Amino acid sequence: MRAELIHRLTYRYEAPVQLGEHRLCLRPRAQGHQRLIQHSLQISPVPVHSHELLAASGDAIERVRFQGSTASLQIDARSLVETRQAAPLLDCFNGLEPPLPYPRGQLNHDLLGALEGWLPNGQHDPSAVELAQDALMGGNQQALPFLQQLMEMIRDRVKYTQRHIGPAWPAGRTLRERVGSCRDLAMLMMECCRSVGLPARFVSGYHLAEPAPEQYDLHAWTEIYLPGAGWRGFDPSAGGEITSRYIVLASSSKPDLTAAVQGTFSGPVATESKLTWTIEAVVEPEPLSAPVAPLIQAA
Repeated sequence: MRAELIHRLTYRYEAPVQLGEHRLCLRPRAQGHQRLIQHSLQISPVPVHSHELLAASGDAIERVRFQGSTASLQIDARSLVETRQAAPLLDCFNGLEPPLPYPRGQLNHDLLGALEGWLPNGQHDPSAVELAQDALMGGNQQALPFLQQLMEMIRDRVKYTQRHIGPAWPAGRTLRERVGSCRDLAMLMMECCRSVGLPARFVSGYHLAEPAPEQYDLHAWTEIYLPGAGWRGFDPSAGGEITSRYIVLASSSKPDLTAAVQGTFSGPVATESKLTWTIEAVVEPEPLSAPVAPLIQAA
């Protein structure tokens, strides 16, 4: 799939403010099953300094600094992205699908940060552990049946709803409330997978669903590291593995590090800001498969 994206965010302030440093996660991933063809960023007011950095996750992040005061901040990110469907997981495993729980000692140490629990001491949320154990038994302790069973149980126990404000809820709250946004469900799946030894991280990006909705919004899902297949995306909101119609912006073991825009401002006491955004996407039609010529056998 090839898609042209225009993501515009506008912050308006009740009074002129001084903008602090901002961290932008608006550049689509440029490796793996995704190719970034073009990307540009327009910011008003124009920053006095900007630099791109490679985050711990491997994503390209932009940091910008400003001078002077302003009553608004507008950010326009334009990208042309091409995606392709990943190889079938069973083909990647070659008959050696990893059994669960997966032993930590067999993992590359670079992945250990994607196994830590949400609690301050690094332990996993007990409610997420319980849900994971139920899915583990229903999936016969095999990775792919476990993941499918887990997504089905999440959809059965938690009603999906949109929630534009606030960080991702911890797993326990989502299960207790029995309702959650895409980022809450992603956090829940992430915590459950980590508790059975599968490294997991939070992903922010776009889902260019078909048919197209009236308005696109940012979406969140989970990436699981499966030995033999690498990082693969799963969307608990949709109940399945991601397709080529998903575009990754940022991923991290900590959900707050994937926010599209993070920054501060200072001004008169109690000054409030209002955010509006639009996401436009033009998706090129999938090319028709070339007709397959019939085989002609020699006599």
